[in-house]
Amino acid sequence: MSPRRVPRIGIGGPVGCGKTMLIEQVVPLLSLDGYKVGIISNDVISKEDDYLDLIFIESGGDNITTTFSPALADYFIYIIDVSAGDKYPRKRGLGIETCDLLVINKIDLAPHVGASLKVMERDAKRIRGDKPFIFVNSRTGKGTKEVASYIIKDVLFESPPWTSNKN
Repeated sequence: MSPRRVPRIGIGGPVGCGKTMLIEQVVPLLSLDGYKVGIISNDVISKEDDYLDLIFIESGGDNITTTFSPALADYFIYIIDVSAGDKYPRKRGLGIETCDLLVINKIDLAPHVGASLKVMERDAKRIRGDKPFIFVNSRTGKGTKEVASYIIKDVLFESPPWTSNKN
């Protein structure tokens, strides 16, 4: 019997948007719940071991046109940050339009850079339709539990432990 294929999550976004910080916040949450996680940073060549539950592939500093080939990633998280201004979602780009989950990071900086989270929310809804997006602050961990929930539900096809009624 051959080992099962390990799901791969692609994380893309512009330089400095918080890709690494998001991974550093989400992976411990997944690990605490018993998931074994591998990380590949800027290297798409890996050997998938049958003891892992999923693999994160971090893309290095891409622009808004970036996507992951389905040959590389089963699920695509695209991350942007508020410090680039509230115009980011309406600029579209394949990453913003086609990712499985759009993460809008550094929400604490909005008042300091004149960005409106309401405008970003409106534009993300308009551009993405029913596809999910989430506001996070990866530095403090705000919203990262919700990102982990999307991964557990959409990639691993399980219910996140913190949302179940199990004791």
